Parts: sequence; C-alpha cells; structure tokens
Amino acid sequence: MNHVYGLVGYPLGHSFSRSFFHAKFEREGIAATYENFEMPDLSTLRQLIADRRELCGLNVTIPYKTEVIALLDELDPQARAIGAVNVIQITRQPDGRVWLKGYNSDIIGFTQSIAPLIDEGMQRALILGTGGASKAVYAGLKSLHIEPAFVSRQRRGDIIAYDDLTPERMASHRIIVNTTPVGMYPHTDEAPRIPYECLTPEHLCYDLIYNPEVTRFLELAARQGCKIKNGTEMLHLQALAAWDIWNR
Repeated sequence: MNHVYGLVGYPLGHSFSRSFFHAKFEREGIAATYENFEMPDLSTLRQLIADRRELCGLNVTIPYKTEVIALLDELDPQARAIGAVNVIQITRQPDGRVWLKGYNSDIIGFTQSIAPLIDEGMQRALILGTGGASKAVYAGLKSLHIEPAFVSRQRRGDIIAYDDLTPERMASHRIIVNTTPVGMYPHTDEAPRIPYECLTPEHLCYDLIYNPEVTRFLELAARQGCKIKNGTEMLHLQALAAWDIWNR
C-alpha cells in the first residue's frame, strides 16, 4: 500500500508542503505521495483518516492549529505547552482503531532559523498576531532567552495593541516577528500596522510568510537598515522535523 501524507487547512492555495514533499520523495526514492486536504471545517477529519487507510501523517496549517487539538487522542508535551499543533502522527491499531497524536514542529523550524541572527542586544521581541503559529514563536523565543510580547488589533490582558507601539517600546524590542497572514500573496501590498520609522539597523524583522519572498513588511524594514528574514527556511526545517515525527 502506497503511503500517503497530507496537509489540512483552509485555504491551501499558498501551501508549499505538497511540492516540498513530492520533491523529497522523488529525490530519495520514497514510495509515498502528499496530498492537500482543503477543509472549510474539521468535522470530517477523523472520518477522512478512517476511510483513507493509506494516510500515515498530516500537517496542519491555518486556521486549524489550535482547533484540531480537540480531535486528537494525545498531545506531545511540547505541543501541549505551546497550545498549537501542526503535525499529526497517525497510528492504526490491529483492531482498526485510529490513534492521533499531535506535535508542534513549528517551534523547531522557527528556533533553528532565527537563532543565528540574534545578538546580545536583542533581549525583547514583539510578536505580531495571536494565532496558532504565534504560540510556537513565543515558546521558541522564550527558549532562546528572549522576552516576547504579543501584539494584536485589540488590547486585552497581557496582549498589547498596535496603537501601543510607542518609539520607546519599539526601541526596547529589537526583534519583530510577523505571524499574521498580512502581506501574503495575493495581498502583497499590505503590511502590519507598526511604526516602521522607529526601526533601526539594530532591529531584526522576521516574517513567517514565504510568498512573496520579500513581503511589504520586510521591504519597509530593510529600508530602515534592519536585518530581515522570511519564513522559507523555517518551513523547510519544520517539514523535515514533521517527517522525523511520522517515521519514529
């Protein structure tokens, strides 16, 4: 039986995963395929897995990294601590039952890709957005001894609003990570609403978006002399980590 892996999300027009894994399978002579499962909701996910017995593992993307947790049988401790899942390991029992375990490989990809760019002056970070990917970014920054703060459109609890981004706060938070879809293709003229004039060459701006390669966010940051990085390497690293999880 041919092994099948896939991606669950909605929409999936922007996804790189299928082409990445097809290339990997062909290059390494692996008898497997990778499919996109575009779902407007998750109500049929477990039925899909039950029906498609060749399914061995799934990636999860926007907007389901948090919502999918309720459908799983087990959570890896790190995924539980983060509160988001982007990898599902599928185990099929001899009696036909299916056991789903959730993991988070986003933290691996993000941490490994941003770590070489951080210097000792970068002790605080702003995370733009509060979705599933932002939770892995928060945990990754904490593991690198960076103190992160969430930024959203509305102020609530410990989350600050874009209107709270004063020159003083921008000066003290030298890492800015965009975890929102703002600026993603096809809306490439959009950018998060931060005071770009406060950015300096001492800042690092990191965008999880990889299409386009240089988002408007990164373009405006580069004009200020910032170090910039997009999400391509993170995606590759988290995908390789997902493969390791599926094949443990």
